[in-house]
Amino acid sequence: MSFLFGSRSSKTFKPKKNIPEGSHQYELLKHAEATLGSGNLRQAVMLPEGEDLNEWIAVNTVDFFNQINMLYGTITEFCTETNCPVMSAGPRYEYHWADGTNIKKPIKCSAPKYIDYLMTWVQDQLDDETLFPSKIGVPFPKNFMSVAKTILKRLFRVYAHIYHQHFDSVIQLQEEAHLNTSFKHFIFFVQEFGLIDRRELAPLQDLIEKLGTKDR
Repeated sequence: MSFLFGSRSSKTFKPKKNIPEGSHQYELLKHAEATLGSGNLRQAVMLPEGEDLNEWIAVNTVDFFNQINMLYGTITEFCTETNCPVMSAGPRYEYHWADGTNIKKPIKCSAPKYIDYLMTWVQDQLDDETLFPSKIGVPFPKNFMSVAKTILKRLFRVYAHIYHQHFDSVIQLQEEAHLNTSFKHFIFFVQEFGLIDRRELAPLQDLIEKLGTKDR
């Protein structure tokens, strides 16, 4: 099942992952949205008192996937095989795709192809009830944290690609405030729980430092 729907020029992708209404995870998502509204992002990402860390990370990972899905959807007409023949984040960083199962040896591919592989792969993880259980009382697997870290590390690359290769288009579409808020939320979250290795964040290090200073 490919992640992309219909034509490449469709403005946004279909929302792929809904958290069932009335579930505890839905309540957690509502809590996250409410605290985000307070404007204090450092506080908004903290684990709510008495909550399970895995569940909090799961709910936020789904939310970030949906956000990035929508943000990338706004610029797909600019991110083409011709404009982006490699998946890069500036001249110094290039990403090759491998998922360990279907594609074991990293392959060089265009940015739209890479992001299609990446989002389809993330979707498959999120839909796997053994990895991301949605039913109350079903425990998270022992390897949950390492799976979540891999998902977030890969989602970061989509932000990095958008900032480095498509920021002009983002400004043209007047989406920069939306992108910046989403990325700041993402970075504060991964920093709070140490979910992405600092070396992986290097392509956007200057921006990350700037966002952090503004918040102090």
